[in-house]
Amino acid sequence: MLSYLFMIVFLIPLCLLNNCWWLIHSLMFLFSFIFMLCMYSYSDLNMISYCFGVDYFSFSLILLSFWVCSLMITASCSIYLSSYHSNFFIFMVLLLLIMLFCSFSSLSLLSFYVFFESSLVPTLLLILGWGYQPERLQAGIYLIFYTLVASLPLLLVLFKVYNVVNTLYFPLLFDFGSYYFMFYVFMVLAFLVKMPMFLVHLWLPKAHVEAPISGSMILAGVLLKLGGYGIFRVMSIISYLGMKFNYFWLSLGLSGGMVVSFICFRQVDLKSLIAYSSIAHMSMVIGGLMTMNWWGCMGSLSLMVGHGLCSSGLFCLSNIIYERLGSRSLLINSGMINFMPSMSLWWFLLSSSNMAAPPSLNLVGELSLLNSVMSWSSFGFLMLIFLSFFSAVYTLYMYSYSQHGLYYSGVYTFSLGYLREYHLLFLHWFPLNVLVLKGCYFFV
Repeated sequence: MLSYLFMIVFLIPLCLLNNCWWLIHSLMFLFSFIFMLCMYSYSDLNMISYCFGVDYFSFSLILLSFWVCSLMITASCSIYLSSYHSNFFIFMVLLLLIMLFCSFSSLSLLSFYVFFESSLVPTLLLILGWGYQPERLQAGIYLIFYTLVASLPLLLVLFKVYNVVNTLYFPLLFDFGSYYFMFYVFMVLAFLVKMPMFLVHLWLPKAHVEAPISGSMILAGVLLKLGGYGIFRVMSIISYLGMKFNYFWLSLGLSGGMVVSFICFRQVDLKSLIAYSSIAHMSMVIGGLMTMNWWGCMGSLSLMVGHGLCSSGLFCLSNIIYERLGSRSLLINSGMINFMPSMSLWWFLLSSSNMAAPPSLNLVGELSLLNSVMSWSSFGFLMLIFLSFFSAVYTLYMYSYSQHGLYYSGVYTFSLGYLREYHLLFLHWFPLNVLVLKGCYFFV
């Protein structure tokens, strides 16, 4: 594991050189492939170094981090072309990748917490440094305060755990039984805000709308998954209280997802719509994780990976239109099929994946999450019917409104996409639909 960490760390000196943008870009893709070749299917921890190791839950998410961070550099070409502090930007991306790599492969709860929190700093700097509107300052403060306020109690809980067990090493932790209730609440709340669950979700649409394309990609692609990964890891410690109280989070998550689906219908900002749809998808992941059964845990992993690729691709599409028109409003962006017919295909492919149409990985995830929630309580089908139906409705609304209809008369000419953009979209869509052939990998 340390060898991979050193590979990323040794890219940092290259940031100081001029004109090394594409070199770092190519090397990051190379690292993704090298890491991918170490694929294995054991359920125990593997590649263990001093305090890092992966099992296949974290392996999939680390690979997703590598992939999305490489694609972030492809998507942010405008920063390079306008020489807008491009070296510092690459440094931020690498720093973020190191933080994500360390948090997903940490074997100690405390080091996981430290890296989990420190991944906020590069994200905040991406939003503040390369965001669009002046409101990005407010969005950054929202992001920091929501996450910090929710997760500081978790730090106290970790100290308490260490006091009782004398270790924070994942494999040595055991179920504390009915140790105390607040312990359970603090443990879960920190990760639910990161997911984000309905009622504590307001920071996410704000951060997405103000973030540059790279910030949106990493937020939707990987940072939301930290919450799900954290819940998966700590569920073994709190499973006794989880048996008693998880119904609350599960019902709040699923009903919240339904409410958020309604909020999606009335969005006029493309980015905002995609951000709210992320919350609706993550609510299913919360439901699956809280059932604490095998279908739920593995289904949440496949939905997290699928959603990471799909949502990131949709943000890229909205950014491609934004770069041409200077607006993300659906009112101005209608009738795009007239101006960018070839881009319409990618809108269709990624929108269909977003509504979990076959053959996308989202379908594998959603089917297994349906299984897990239904096996936990057959009344769950009421919420799940609406969640699945509305996800198709707001995705169709987004696709049909942006591609069809009368186009805005102020737009008179348009360039088709660049090769770089088609390449970027292909690299989102291809793994999303090819991984489904290896769906059994997620249910080893």
